[in-house]
Amino acid sequence: MPAWFYMLRLKSGILYPGATTNIKKRYQEHIAGRACRTTRIDTPVEVTYVEEYVTFVEARRREAQVKRWSRAKKEALAASDLECLKRLARGKP
Repeated sequence: MPAWFYMLRLKSGILYPGATTNIKKRYQEHIAGRACRTTRIDTPVEVTYVEEYVTFVEARRREAQVKRWSRAKKEALAASDLECLKRLARGKP
């Protein structure tokens, strides 16, 4: 069963990473305030980024990786700015 890693843009501007096996249902749960405390308090505005994986374990691993990233790296990923992402990964702003 396929799975997805996704990032939501929240009302405050923050990027929220997550993983799921049903992206449409999970987004609706976030909108309804039933998915997690973070999106209940700071509602999602849009899905900004999605990657598809073969298994949920892979998607969850990607979520855990991205959650440790700086905001700048998350923004670069959401914008699909690979050059900026590479530069930030090397520690250069």
